[in-house]
Amino acid sequence: MPSARQGSIRLFRFSGIDVFLHWSWFLVAAYEIQSRKGQYSSVAWNVVEYLALFSVVLLHEFGHALACRQVGGSANQIILWPLGGVAYVNPPQRPGATLWSIAAGPLVNVALLPVLLVALFLSRSLGWAETMPDAYTFVRAILTIDVVLLVFNSLPIYPLDGGQILRSLLWFVLGRARSLMVATVLGFVGVAGFIVLAVWKQSVWYGALAVFMLMNCWSGLRHAQALLRIAKLPRRAGFACPSCRTAPLLGAFWKCAHCGQGFDTFETRGACPYCAAQQYASTRCPDCGEAHPMPDWNAAAVAKNRQPRV
Repeated sequence: MPSARQGSIRLFRFSGIDVFLHWSWFLVAAYEIQSRKGQYSSVAWNVVEYLALFSVVLLHEFGHALACRQVGGSANQIILWPLGGVAYVNPPQRPGATLWSIAAGPLVNVALLPVLLVALFLSRSLGWAETMPDAYTFVRAILTIDVVLLVFNSLPIYPLDGGQILRSLLWFVLGRARSLMVATVLGFVGVAGFIVLAVWKQSVWYGALAVFMLMNCWSGLRHAQALLRIAKLPRRAGFACPSCRTAPLLGAFWKCAHCGQGFDTFETRGACPYCAAQQYASTRCPDCGEAHPMPDWNAAAVAKNRQPRV
């Protein structure tokens, strides 16, 4: 996955979300615009079409980011690059919250469909195909782009949206670690298919997508293995994370930022036993990564305050 801080240009900030553009986008844009210049009477239309493509991608990524925030997660960066866009979202580690954060992206494309269909219908009714062929071709191209992006992202191949939606649905049944394991294994099958497709079509883009998915599947598999190992470790009774409601690990899994020593924060009530002056106001959950004040970890209080949440 590309980094929003390396080789990228910050375009703007909207609703607390920074949008970046990777430098390689310009090279690919120049190539794509040049290769499709015969579609219109002027290359300016090709430029507008390519910008419209990434506008649709940007709306898709904002769908992810805003939905993530809606369920209490964090999302503050989006990067656009030649293979599309990436929204850096961190939803609460619950299957429903993750499902909504991922599904909201494709739902943006679904919402755009009737708008674009009406635009195409009106352009046909007004005779644009004869009187304004460039405008008509542009409207038809944007509709095609939206449909292709929707279908492609809905493929049940990790890390595409469809694969992550599948993982979120399996999470309800199999749990966090095993659902990720199944999704990434299926993702490897999809990667093999894209490699075959890239060779058959002799397509650099399919090959690049295959490499991108392979890297993410491998990372997801390693993460799933780590989660499975963590799941087998003993847990401390009487405490639960307010976010994911998981009992904390039993042992020295927290490291003091002052002296670097590991210690069990629940045994010492947030104080480092090696440099006792170092008292931590909040404790981070090793399962979901959220930090909460020590009093909020009381298991009875967490159970009492438990509300139905997405």
